[in-house]
Amino acid sequence: MRTIFLLIASNIFMTIAWYGHLRHTSAPLFKVIVISWLIAFFEYCLMVPANRWGYTNGFNGFQLKIIQEAITLIVFSVFAMLYLKEAFHWRYLVSYAFLMGAVYFMFKK
Repeated sequence: MRTIFLLIASNIFMTIAWYGHLRHTSAPLFKVIVISWLIAFFEYCLMVPANRWGYTNGFNGFQLKIIQEAITLIVFSVFAMLYLKEAFHWRYLVSYAFLMGAVYFMFKK
């Protein structure tokens, strides 16, 4: 469970680093890049231990990646709706359902 919590926290930082500047398009690109790298530093401080602990406690690399991708979409969806004020479309639910299918098959034995 520690792995999942760290992956969620790291994805929050990465989503902010990658997409937080979209509401501030007048900011100079160089400044946005530097600030994004500073935010992403904390993402790495969480992602690396999450993957290490997950790998040493039963997840394989493929499973860690698919978990991370599923978490990324959930975190991004909340971010896009609340921060970017973007509408959520039914097509997104369909695509997420396919991704959850991928998660299911990744862990099926």
